[in-house]
Amino acid sequence: MKASNAPYDAQEFTGKRILVTGGSKGIGEAIVTRLRLGGGTVLVTARNVPKGVDTGHFIQTDGTTRAGADHIIKTTFDRLGGLDILINSLGGSSAPGGGVLALTDGVWQQEFELNLFSAVRLDRGFLPAMLKQRSGVIIHVSSIQRTLPLFEATLAYAAAKAALTNYSKGLSKEVAPHGIRVNSVAPGFTETKAAEGLIQRLAKEAGTDTSAARQSLMDSLGGIPLGRPSRPDEVAELVAFLVSDRASSITGSEYVIDGGNIPTI
Repeated sequence: MKASNAPYDAQEFTGKRILVTGGSKGIGEAIVTRLRLGGGTVLVTARNVPKGVDTGHFIQTDGTTRAGADHIIKTTFDRLGGLDILINSLGGSSAPGGGVLALTDGVWQQEFELNLFSAVRLDRGFLPAMLKQRSGVIIHVSSIQRTLPLFEATLAYAAAKAALTNYSKGLSKEVAPHGIRVNSVAPGFTETKAAEGLIQRLAKEAGTDTSAARQSLMDSLGGIPLGRPSRPDEVAELVAFLVSDRASSITGSEYVIDGGNIPTI
């Protein structure tokens, strides 16, 4: 899908020290690109280093583990001396299909480590410095599945994202008096490269084209009134606004970006 050519201020994030987890692909990668276009100094974490990446701005580690979180925190302080903006974009699901009885203790633990505990550990690691400087912004990337769970394969993921949204709200109330803003973003179906691959596979399996496969996938999610999935750059633009000074009075909120997929208020 064609990306937008939205205008941006190339100096908006100049001087800002930023960390984006899960920033090597999908929504995370789009957020990294957008904030760098705004002049920010952005460190990226992911399990694998993409080709052609400046390793000086990349932290390779497994962010779902305690050791990985400690490595991210230490490396960030060593390279940047502190942090102004933390974006917890790491997340996803690798749970098997088959409904709730297919989800073992190990699967549940894995989904919560990836989608909740990874963010909690980093918040806890960076908050003391943010509290000392009396400024900072934290964003949690949740999902519309926190209120629209799909039981067949992603129930544990949905439950973890619901917990992340709840935690984000509670954290915001505690740290707002100290100059720190906390918000969350809940994307719906977003056509990342991985989603494009899924659409192509579904089209091949059904003997149809990608437009029909995309529509079938949207229908399976209950329909998207806007008529298309969101783009990663659109989610990134929302995040860029929320971490900017333009949103200086916004905290404790969650913003849904799903093309109208959720049918209720």
